Amino acid sequence: MKERGTVHLGENCMVDEGVILGYLSPREGVEKILRIGGGAVIRSGSVIYAGTTIGDGLQTGHNIVIREQNNIGSNLSIWNNSVVDYGCAIGNNVKIHCGVYVAQFTIIEDDVFLAPGVMIANDIHPGCPDSKECMKGPTLKKGVQVGVNVTLLPFITIGERSLIGSGSVVTKDVPPDSVVYGNPARVRGSIKDLACVTDIRDKGPYV
Repeated sequence: MKERGTVHLGENCMVDEGVILGYLSPREGVEKILRIGGGAVIRSGSVIYAGTTIGDGLQTGHNIVIREQNNIGSNLSIWNNSVVDYGCAIGNNVKIHCGVYVAQFTIIEDDVFLAPGVMIANDIHPGCPDSKECMKGPTLKKGVQVGVNVTLLPFITIGERSLIGSGSVVTKDVPPDSVVYGNPARVRGSIKDLACVTDIRDKGPYV
């Protein structure tokens, strides 16, 4: 059995059987303490490494992995088979759906939504022996919504409240309040022009 680090859990947490908390990173210089705030619900198969701090209200699906050296705010929801790699900064009220990969050194601000299958990259020249020296994931600003099976490339910034359409490959910065889709993704309009196609409401969800 692998040695585990110290785990600090807040009050009123529910942790299923089959959860591993405080898993120790093989990387040198990583703190051996995991901190998770109150009210967490952590479902079976989840592995959360020592060296990470998570705020109140964490909710996980099954078989998620959150690596070390992540600083995560309150009310993170992360669903089945998703991974947050090490060295990320994630804000409050972020929702990460099933089958999502968040690469090292990604920044995700408050109120961001990642739909199933989103893939986030951080390496501009894979295979280079020095690639780890300049890895950097994208920055997703407050309120960004990312559709199913989107790929986000390294170093880019997605502006506040922007909507990325399903299946897009985003290779460049996106201005705030943009509707973006395609491969490569291009700005196709503004969220202020969105209309509800179901007639449930008169205007889109952003207005």
